[in-house]
Amino acid sequence: MKETLAEGIEGAATYAVTAEMAPPHLPMPVLSTPSMIQLIEGTCLATAQDHLDDTETTVGTHVCVSHEAAASAGEEVEVTCRLDTIEKRRLTFQVKVTCGDRVLSEGTHQRAVVDLSRFG
Repeated sequence: MKETLAEGIEGAATYAVTAEMAPPHLPMPVLSTPSMIQLIEGTCLATAQDHLDDTETTVGTHVCVSHEAAASAGEEVEVTCRLDTIEKRRLTFQVKVTCGDRVLSEGTHQRAVVDLSRFG
């Protein structure tokens, strides 16, 4: 891990909601909870990656988020994250997902820093 990996670093990304992100059991295409979590994980991964050595990456280990509102296909959602704590190789992010002025989700996401050689 590089010295730049520090509590307080922040990241954000905007994503277009597509019909493929919708659960099949609903009559209209809205962002599913698993798809929302995938966006959260991707944003936290990208935020941490610039602060890791070339031989390292992170893997998700825990997700604790709400899903309070819907976002329809065609809308854009913004995922923001802030690295709240670092405990050895475990990173805990505060996360938030919004769609315009609506809060879709808030919570935490933990990732562990791992050596890529473990996957060889």
